[in-house]
Amino acid sequence: MKPYVLTVSPDFPPAQIAGWYIFNTWLQRQLGVPIHVDLFDDFASQRAVIQDDGIDLIYANPFDAAMLVREKGFTAIATPLHKSDEAIIAVAADSPVKRIEDLAPGIRIASTDDPDVNLIAMIMLEPADLSAQNVQTHTVDTYVLVAKRLLQGKADVGFFLRDAFETLSGMIQRQLRELIRSEIHVIRHVLLASPSLQEQHEQLRRILPAMSTDPKGKGVLESMGLQGWEIQEQEDTEFMIDLMDTLVN
Repeated sequence: MKPYVLTVSPDFPPAQIAGWYIFNTWLQRQLGVPIHVDLFDDFASQRAVIQDDGIDLIYANPFDAAMLVREKGFTAIATPLHKSDEAIIAVAADSPVKRIEDLAPGIRIASTDDPDVNLIAMIMLEPADLSAQNVQTHTVDTYVLVAKRLLQGKADVGFFLRDAFETLSGMIQRQLRELIRSEIHVIRHVLLASPSLQEQHEQLRRILPAMSTDPKGKGVLESMGLQGWEIQEQEDTEFMIDLMDTLVN
């Protein structure tokens, strides 16, 4: 039997890579089917494989959820407990910028290719009359490199996923200053299953929320940086997709 393929949104903290492999081992035992983990360095290469129907289970960025649900027929299974996707805009600790309104056209932004973070952060820049048309954006591969550009004076502001910012080393965090963070609450990563896993959908909905009550499952969750899973109803996913569409437009 050809293994199913599990992948994870490229914006998860690198420290949790091992956790997803542990989760996959646990999941295979629970479902009794072979599953292979395939991780990607960036969103573009992951999307190419999704378009070729090469993914069966994905911990998806909310921005990609729309394409997965509407174009590829994926079904929402679960979302992590107490974990929404929020963006942080930060500056170097010694920056003269104290608030968003201090920023001027032409500023240099360091960011990753994380679509929902960049979308939310650009909206938070609007009070300074800034848009994609009057800023310079430099895209790097990781949030550590976003921080590095700030510390080297190569960027005026950096866009971060809150979880990524909070997992930067203490030494790096002390040299940065948070300017603003979003408080949207309803934009979240979501575990989506493809039509090829239809037979396992109900079982997934049963076993994932129960993970946090099982000692072994709890250990797996900790390795992933998660507290637990809750069922994600399809209408909640549709609401989030509609909200993302509104933000984009």
